[in-house]
Amino acid sequence: MADQSLDKETRTRLVAQIQRYFDDELELEIGNMDTEFLIDYLSTNLGAAFYNLGLKDAQALLARKVDDINDEFYALEKTLGDRK
Repeated sequence: MADQSLDKETRTRLVAQIQRYFDDELELEIGNMDTEFLIDYLSTNLGAAFYNLGLKDAQALLARKVDDINDEFYALEKTLGDRK
């Protein structure tokens, strides 16, 4: 897996969301730098688990689509004796 990093806009949005959560739910103010460090920590330690869940979801979707295509192929098959 290639090392992925968040674009600046996404990172800025996440910082604001985390700060709002800490303020609303924990009544704790957290600065930008601490929030950035938290994002880095969570990305490093939890990111792979969520990435793998996404891969499993994508694999399941692809398998369903391939099954649908196979069903379409079987529907196109002709029985012996058909003259069409």
